[in-house]
Amino acid sequence: MKRLAAAMVFALCAPAAAAAGEASGDCYGIDFNVDHPIAIAKVIADRPQINFVKNTADAASCPASTDACRRSAYLVPGDLVLVGKTHGDFTCIAYQPPADPKPDWTNGWLPSAAMTPVLPSPAPSRADWLGNWVHGGGHIAITPAGRGQVRVRGEAFYNAAQNVHTGVINATARPAHGLLQFADDGSEAFDAANDDKGSCLVRMQKVEKLLVVEDNNACGGVMVTFTGFYRKK
Repeated sequence: MKRLAAAMVFALCAPAAAAAGEASGDCYGIDFNVDHPIAIAKVIADRPQINFVKNTADAASCPASTDACRRSAYLVPGDLVLVGKTHGDFTCIAYQPPADPKPDWTNGWLPSAAMTPVLPSPAPSRADWLGNWVHGGGHIAITPAGRGQVRVRGEAFYNAAQNVHTGVINATARPAHGLLQFADDGSEAFDAANDDKGSCLVRMQKVEKLLVVEDNNACGGVMVTFTGFYRKK
């Protein structure tokens, strides 16, 4: 998209996890947390665009509401973002256009006042989860299973320099408390799985008409992730 083209040096093909030892004033990505779902926000403002703000690593005085800290990349009111840590008046976010044909993400600071929390659907019915869901980095099919469960089949990919890295999820799980979450094939409870031992952990939420997916980056090859905003095909 043109509004992000000037910042592709900052864009990644996945919402990168925060770097080890990352300074409090730097925003390089959003961490997966096994204990609670990722937060989602919507950009709001009384102006047509909200510019990203530079990291402390870019300039010692940043992030700050100054022209010197302003990046050329921007979002517009109505955009949905994944939300991470805060620093003063700014929030670390990851953004991916749901309709983008490529899985490009932009990570960075936005003014906290320019966003409002978006709550997921509190109790979506099983039918709300069903369908073929797509985004630029992959697809997920959710179909009915017995005893209130659903089958989740998905594939994600990352175009590396010389080949394509892929990941696959194939699980059966039961939606509960507004979430659809599972470890590996779903035979082990999500809360009992051990993130440190390489289990593929996936959590889904329904937000507006989108399926919001996050994983722990252990569901496929290098740089492969299912994390993203999925549209129903």
